[in-house]
Amino acid sequence: MRPMTKAIYSSRTADKFVVRLPDGMRERIAEVARNHHRSMNSEIIARLEQSLIQEGALGEELSMRLDSPELSLHERELLQRFRQLSHRQQNALVSLIDHSSEIAAEAS
Repeated sequence: MRPMTKAIYSSRTADKFVVRLPDGMRERIAEVARNHHRSMNSEIIARLEQSLIQEGALGEELSMRLDSPELSLHERELLQRFRQLSHRQQNALVSLIDHSSEIAAEAS
C-alpha cells in the first residue's frame, strides 16, 4: 500500500459533498471535534482518512495466508475467525482495537 500524503487544498477549490446525517450524529461529531480541537470538517476528514488507511491495511493483513510460517497456531485461529466476520464486523473490531489503543496511550 502506498503511503497517503497530506492533501493541501483550499476550501474554495475543494470538492464539496452534501451528507445526510442520522439524528444526533451532527452533535456527536461536533463534540468529538471540540475535544480534538478541530473543526467538524477536519474531524470528518481525519476519520475518513484513518478509515481508508485501516481498510488498506486490513486488506494487506487479510492477504496473509493461514499456512504462513510467520503465524503461531493461535494467530492462525484468530485470523481464520476474523475472516469469517462480515466486512462491517471486521472494520468495527479494528476500530475498537484502535480506540482501546488510544485510551491506553492517553492513560500512560
